[in-house]
Amino acid sequence: MTLAPYVRILGRGPGRSRALTYTEAYEAMQIILAGQAAPESVGALLMLLRMKGEVADEIAGFTQALRDDLKAVPQPDLDWPSYAAGRTRGLPYFLLSAKLVAQAGYSVLMHGFNGEGEAAQAIRDALPYAGIAVCADADAAAHSLKAQGIAYLPLENFAPKLLKLLLLRRDFNLRSCLNTVSRMLNPGGADVSVQGVFHPSYRELQSDASQILSLKSLTVIKGGGGEFERNPSKDIVAFGLRDGAPWEYHFEPDLDETRKLNDGESDPARLAALWSGALIDPFAEGVIQSTAALALDTLGHHNPSAAARTLWTTRDK
Repeated sequence: MTLAPYVRILGRGPGRSRALTYTEAYEAMQIILAGQAAPESVGALLMLLRMKGEVADEIAGFTQALRDDLKAVPQPDLDWPSYAAGRTRGLPYFLLSAKLVAQAGYSVLMHGFNGEGEAAQAIRDALPYAGIAVCADADAAAHSLKAQGIAYLPLENFAPKLLKLLLLRRDFNLRSCLNTVSRMLNPGGADVSVQGVFHPSYRELQSDASQILSLKSLTVIKGGGGEFERNPSKDIVAFGLRDGAPWEYHFEPDLDETRKLNDGESDPARLAALWSGALIDPFAEGVIQSTAALALDTLGHHNPSAAARTLWTTRDK
């Protein structure tokens, strides 16, 4: 098997090249995952896709092939990917949002890889302060979901082949469509997912690809640093799915205070202090609650904004 036919489809030149179909993308990723593709052809395929621009059928085909290659991962109520590089973001307050959703009785499986470097490592470093277990494998994630309602599964611990492909960025110094695919991975096969993007155009792309993959409910936002995290002082347009059908909604600001998500704070101990009540920061608490409300809305929760406020007030400190 070889990637040559798929590279040829993409690289024949103006007027002759075209996008891959869902089936072609699925087959191409199968060849890559089986180790049957030459490294040069993998690079050629990914860069041709980047030059052309991503389309939903290709993203869905790649995603399904990767899912089919995974070992069993526990199914949660909510899939929460975290794959942004983190260069423009502040503290990951969204970790406490996910924990708040878990306290509402929903199981939340977070998974991710945020690139390399100090900024990317900041999310991993913050997880202990948010009280979220970093799991060594799918069994550990299943245990954490049962005991705590939430778990974080590092990409290297359940999809090392995808991680290897993402690390090709070292050679290209460019992202590839696999950065989008990783957000779509949904390794536990949840019916509901929340996703963040950095570039607004990806909101509809990920929504369309998720519909092809038969996801029931999804919310995609341009969030803090590309994560699913809302700035409560700004209005926001969300895209996604409800009951499997395309959905779009404009949310008005929740707070009058204007502040950047990246406010210069970098000490992850602030997350533990916020959760315990030792630190009072109305804006940070607004980020946590408004982000949790969006996730609860995606889950179909009645009156999610009020629920998020109540969950924060009555949280287990």
